[in-house]
Amino acid sequence: MQDWIQNYLLAQKRVVESLPTKKIATAIETIREAWRHDRQIIAIGNGGSAANCSHFATDLGKCSSDATGHPFRVLSLTDNTAWITALGNDYAFDEIFTRQLQSYGRAGDVLIAVSVSGNSPNCIKAFQWAKDHDLRTIALVGAKRGQLADLAEQTIVVEETHYGRVEDAQMHLLHMFCYAFVELPELQQR
Repeated sequence: MQDWIQNYLLAQKRVVESLPTKKIATAIETIREAWRHDRQIIAIGNGGSAANCSHFATDLGKCSSDATGHPFRVLSLTDNTAWITALGNDYAFDEIFTRQLQSYGRAGDVLIAVSVSGNSPNCIKAFQWAKDHDLRTIALVGAKRGQLADLAEQTIVVEETHYGRVEDAQMHLLHMFCYAFVELPELQQR
């Protein structure tokens, strides 16, 4: 057991240390530009990635907004269970994000998809819709990349296929997207 724990932690450390810092900085700047122009930041994902999206929206909406003194307009499309199940039931599960984007998404907004596989049909459809409606897109994907990596304006790949390690690293990325505004005074100015 001790060896397994140590190996797991070492593997996780390698994954985190391999995250592409320049691409992270570019994504943070995209979020900053959206904030400066009062655009919405929208997050989507499934399963553990959905939970990460909710966590991200909470941190950006509370911690980052508190630090900057000007609220971020952030929304996780994974949080309205009634709407998600109505859309899935009445249309199709692969439309749960696109149908919500029709109400919320506007040109210049930022859509962030969090997906280990990069092939979640509902995220792919949402990115296609976003592209057609001039939203900015950022994909956080695992090593398999999937279709999202090709559709996204910006892609950050976690070079790992183990779902737990990828989801953990994606939460690291989402935390950096938030805490950059909390800890870097130069980002707190609009």
